[in-house]
Amino acid sequence: MPPDPAPDSPVLFAYDGSDHAKAAIEQAGRELRTGRPALVLTVWQPLQSMPFARLAVVPDDVAEAMRDGARETAAEGAELARAAGFDAKPLVEVGAPIWASIVQVADDNDAAVVVLGSHGRSGVSYLAMGSVATAVAQHTKRPVMITRMA
Repeated sequence: MPPDPAPDSPVLFAYDGSDHAKAAIEQAGRELRTGRPALVLTVWQPLQSMPFARLAVVPDDVAEAMRDGARETAAEGAELARAAGFDAKPLVEVGAPIWASIVQVADDNDAAVVVLGSHGRSGVSYLAMGSVATAVAQHTKRPVMITRMA
């Protein structure tokens, strides 16, 4: 790995609670300098921002449960990042598309590197769902570490 471009800037982990995101944190703990600050970002996407749900009315208690779930997911990721050797803090953002929120948070926090776990989508699922990791890599000027599960 090349020399660390910003040793005091945080590592930004994009964390969705998936096994892929967990593996990305573990791999970063092996490959990046630990002990440094880290932000573990979970992006909460309101149902109304999704094409199939634009006309849906989401009760306040459902929306609050989704926010709580995002907070719990970010806290879980921060705990994993601390176990991997980072001084990690959880962070939750509301945004759509998710990749744009990740890029914005990376810029706002002068992230040294953005770490994401790839879900390995290809073919029809890639066309239908896209790739957050690919979009982040295409739209940020920051180094990006994309990991794949073995």
